[in-house]
Amino acid sequence: MARLKDKVCIITGATSGIGKRTAEIFAAEGAKLVIAGRREPEGRAVAKAIGAGCDFVRTDVTMEPQVQALIEFALRKHGRIDCLFNNAGGPAPTGGIEGIPVEGFDAAMAVLVRSVMLGMKHVAPVMLKQRSGSIINNGSVAAHRAGLSSSLVYAAAKAAVVHLTRCVAMQLGENSVRVNSISPGGIATGIFGKALGLPTDKAEQTAETIKDGLAKMQPVPRAGLTDDIALAAVFLASEDSSFVNGHDLVVDGGLIGGRLWSQQQEGLRGMKRAFGIDA
Repeated sequence: MARLKDKVCIITGATSGIGKRTAEIFAAEGAKLVIAGRREPEGRAVAKAIGAGCDFVRTDVTMEPQVQALIEFALRKHGRIDCLFNNAGGPAPTGGIEGIPVEGFDAAMAVLVRSVMLGMKHVAPVMLKQRSGSIINNGSVAAHRAGLSSSLVYAAAKAAVVHLTRCVAMQLGENSVRVNSISPGGIATGIFGKALGLPTDKAEQTAETIKDGLAKMQPVPRAGLTDDIALAAVFLASEDSSFVNGHDLVVDGGLIGGRLWSQQQEGLRGMKRAFGIDA
């Protein structure tokens, strides 16, 4: 359909998982891409596979000069920026609040929150001058409900991202620059393995392993896929969402909607048995 034909799009965290798949689908929709990540060999391989319309810029999104250089590269090459997908992320310390290491907390906040702030800070002047553009930030269902992440720090960071998105949307929206977030549910990627301490290469091999478990979390009986998030990002990057601003698009198969119907019915049957009522 080429919904992103000739749109210049930057995607961070594009060396694997959601970012990589989003880059592939954006390219198929006609976008001109600048992708970013810390792992240079993987990033260059993704760009090469996508083709001539994709450039890779090695970027640590926690470092302001590198984020600024990423934005400047895209603007210098293409003359405009139509979309920024602040997708880069990573695991955060697990365990109870009493054992959270300060350095781990600070590092997680830098990756998960500071990076989003920096991306918006440096792309905003470009989009304000254009009076157009779409910023997409990667949130999480853990921003909405406690207990949906292995890390309470990760959940708090994503809640900050979702609310920061709303706040910036109220500013930039006055100049026709839209800012939205996507909150994935249980998406089969390597992030779960990374959160539990597996090296990156081994963690990324666990995506298939966790699909059965993820399929049982929400009413829709399958694991979330990277395509689910990538296609949501296409919508928010395209003109199809031109009147959507300050919105968090939850893509979770119904996970945060409430208690599963089957669990609720089983509880009801148990209550009837306890009361001596025929089921």
